[in-house]
This record gives sequence, structure tokens and C-alpha cells, in this order.
Amino acid sequence: MSTCKQRRGDQHGFTLIEVVIFIVVIFIAVVGVLQVISFTTSNSADPQLRKQALVLAESMLEEVQLARFTYCNPLLDPAAETAANAGVCTVPQTFPTDRDKLARPYYNVTDYVNKFDEPVYYTQDASQIDFPGGYKVSVAVAPEAALGPAAAFVAPAAGPVNASPANLEALRITVVVSYGGNQSITLVGYRTRYAPNLI
Repeated sequence: MSTCKQRRGDQHGFTLIEVVIFIVVIFIAVVGVLQVISFTTSNSADPQLRKQALVLAESMLEEVQLARFTYCNPLLDPAAETAANAGVCTVPQTFPTDRDKLARPYYNVTDYVNKFDEPVYYTQDASQIDFPGGYKVSVAVAPEAALGPAAAFVAPAAGPVNASPANLEALRITVVVSYGGNQSITLVGYRTRYAPNLI
């Protein structure tokens, strides 16, 4: 009788209840971790999609910033190459622009839009290659009077800030690339007139 009790006391291991509790605890922990991973994945932008959107936004902003910013219409006015102010133009650069008559890249910054503060959507790059599916690219241009350090503003050459493009000295360019349903990247750049227009 004493040997039987001694054998039972020497046995080690888990009871059935302990094993079931252990399995339940592990199951709850795994479900919690999977829910966190699922939430994080569904609510974060795919880094590859974001990088592609950033490349599209940067290339579009660079294209617009590299366009000329002339006082005169470069297609219709021979003074466009030498004009230092809008007063010498026979055909000033105004809206509507010449976008429908040209291929990209356009002559002037303002050729990328129809009017100030109204975005225009693009589906191709300057080489007429379609943007990847799922991306929407828009460009907006607006007058920018308050540009300069310590309130040294770049004022319009003549007329109010919302005057025609020929009367302005600085423009703000906003490029927005939307992707993935509710994700977007916005880049803002500026184009100032100089020397006088660098055609």
C-alpha cells in the first residue's frame, strides 16, 4: 500500500483541465495578435503605393515648375522672348491658355490650368505615357503675393493679385495625387518670374 502511494507522488505532468486552459489562453492570444495585424494592415498605406504616388507628384510638380513664366503669349507675340513687363506685349499671357493647341510639356506655367485655383486632372506624363491605374493626378495654380522672407513680399508687377497671369510675379503650384481610395499626397511648389522670363 505504501509503495502505491509513493508511485503516485512521484508522477509529474499536466492534468486534462490544465491542458484545456493552456489551449484556451494560447488561442485568445493568437486571435488578439491576428486582429492587431489585420487592423494595422487595413488602415495603413502600402509603402509601395505611397512611393509611386510621391514619384508621380514630384515629376508633375517639376514639369510645371520648369515651364516658362512669360509676360507675353509665346505662341502669338514675338516680344515674348525679350519682354521685361506686360506693357510691351501685344498679346499678353492670359486665360484661357493654349493647352488645347500644344503638346506637353507646355510653354507656360499657366498653360497647365484653365484658371486660378481650379484643379485640372492629368492621366499621362509629359511623354504621353499613362499613369498607373488607381492614381489621380491634379494640378492647380494660384497667385502668390505673400512670398518672400521677413515680409519682403513679391508684389504683382501691376494690378491686383487676382489679375491676369501677365501681371503676376509669383505663382503657387499644388499637385495632388490620390490613390488607394482615401489616400493622397499633396506637394506645393512656387514659380517666380525672373530675368525676365528665361525662354
